[in-house]
Parts: sequence; C-alpha cells; structure tokens
Amino acid sequence: MNIINKIGTFLLVIIIILSNIFFIVDEREFALKFQFGEIIRSDYEPGLHMKLPFINNIVKFEDRIMNYEEGGGLFLTGELKNLIVDYFITWKITDPGEFYRSVRGDETFAEQRLSAIIVEGIKAEFGTRTVQEVVSAERSELMQDMIMQVRIAAADLGIEVVDVRVKRIELAEEVRESVYARMRQERNRVASQLRAEGMEESERIRADADRQRTVIIAEANRDAQTIRGEGDGRAVQIYADAYSQDQEFYAFYRSMEAYRDALGRQNDILVISPESDFFDFFTDYLSQ
Repeated sequence: MNIINKIGTFLLVIIIILSNIFFIVDEREFALKFQFGEIIRSDYEPGLHMKLPFINNIVKFEDRIMNYEEGGGLFLTGELKNLIVDYFITWKITDPGEFYRSVRGDETFAEQRLSAIIVEGIKAEFGTRTVQEVVSAERSELMQDMIMQVRIAAADLGIEVVDVRVKRIELAEEVRESVYARMRQERNRVASQLRAEGMEESERIRADADRQRTVIIAEANRDAQTIRGEGDGRAVQIYADAYSQDQEFYAFYRSMEAYRDALGRQNDILVISPESDFFDFFTDYLSQ
C-alpha cells in the first residue's frame, strides 16, 4: 500500500511539473508569455508550447469577435431634447501585447474605454441634429463617422472595432408628447396642403370637362343642323322632281295629305268656305 501511495505521489508531482512546463494555445486564443512581469513573447501559434516553471507565466485572451451592449443613455439633440439610445459594439483583440499594456488585459475595462468613445461620438452627432433628423436618419449614416473615430482610438488599445450599431432611439418621457404634437401638426399641415391641391385639381378637371361638354354639344347641334338642312334640301329636291313629272297627281296627293291631317281626327272642327281652293278635289269628287 505504501508503494502505491508513493507511486501516486510521484505521478502527481510529475503531472504538476509537466503542467508548469507545457501549455496549450487553442485556435480561439492569444497567449502572452511573461518573465518577471515583462512580456517576452506574444506570437504563439495554436498548439503545445513550453515555459520555465516559476519563472514564466502565461496569460491568454479570446481570439474571437466579442459583443458589448449599452442601453438607456440620455443624449441631447440640437434642440436640447433628450433621447434614450441603446447601442452595441462588436470588437476583437488584434494585438494582445498592446491590449495588455493599455488596459492590463481587462476586457471589461476595454469595453468601458470603447463605450466612452462611442458616447462622445453620439453626443457630437446628435448635437448637430434635430429630433426629427435623428429619428429619420439612416442609422448606418449616423454611425459612419463614429465608427471611423472609434476604430482610430481602438487601434491604440490593440483592438479592432468590427461594427457599431444603434439598436434603439427613443424619446425621453418629458419630451415625447411635445414632439408627437409637433409631428402631428406637421402631418396635418401637409394633409391640408394636399387636400387643397386636390380640390384645386378637381375644380380644374371639372371646369375642363364642362368646357369640353359645351364644345361637344355645340358641335353636335351644328352638325345636326347641317344634316337637317341637307335633308330638307334633299326632300325639297325630291318633291320638286316628283311634281315636275306629274303635276296634277302631285297636287292631288298633297291635297289628300292635307285632308287627312285636317279632317282625320275625331272631334276636330274646321270652319272654312266650301268654295275655298282647299276643297277643289273634294268638290270634284262629289260632283262626279
């Protein structure tokens, strides 16, 4: 039993020694080697590496894109109105040595430094715009200058800023109603203007339609009169031709039409002398 304990103790010592000699760098990590508190190497590739026990120590950092979110900050616009803004930052470490020297390898402190730069950038952007301009602006356009500034500043921290995005822009409670009222007034003004323009266009269309109607009716009456005149002339010509062919028959036919029109209806009374030319054919008929 004592031998087993000795062997177990020996193996444990070996493991401890080996763990202090060898270390593994994962593909998702950066590794810094320190000697008496000074960085002596920062360019390790993924794999197994060695160090001197009790002389060297290893500090590792994430080699991946990290997210940091911040919300609820108040920012003043050019109209001195408060806006509540939520935003997030995506970033990664590019120079682990510089990252350690600038923020002592503290990711939280690094994110606070980045957030401070973003806050100053948002203040500068919002301070030159009205509430309406901030709300209606494209967020990519709003953050473009800010991203450039934060990338320049982040390079001194050994960090690369991948992106900065505004998630939410909301009016503070004390100004929300006044802004909404002003926006309603503006919308009502635009609606009134559009209605007035619509009424004007409607009146113009109606007047144009009435004018066209008058012109069309006048032209139709003109054409009707022309056609009627041509028809009457043609009828006169036909009557004349017929009369010239047989004048006696034509006179008889016209007299019969006159008798029919004058005497053909019930309860009609015609007072006229029997010797009148009107009864020439009627008298001739009776005398036969």
